[in-house]
Amino acid sequence: MSDSFTLADLEAIVAARASADAGASYTRSLLDKGVEKCAQKLGEEAVETVIAAVSGDEKALVAETSDLLYHLLVLLKA
Repeated sequence: MSDSFTLADLEAIVAARASADAGASYTRSLLDKGVEKCAQKLGEEAVETVIAAVSGDEKALVAETSDLLYHLLVLLKA
């Protein structure tokens, strides 16, 4: 068994959560707010990723990059 987690795995999670009830799923509630809100969230995460990279905080960079990829997939879903 592999411990790797791929972008395809994340895409599958986003797709599953997009089908859930908005009250139980942040992904669904974000999608319900439309493309503009999804794009805004992606932009916020991009800025946070850049700040983490520039500051040299590797742990924060990993976390922010994860958020960035997630929000990119949500925007693409929107």
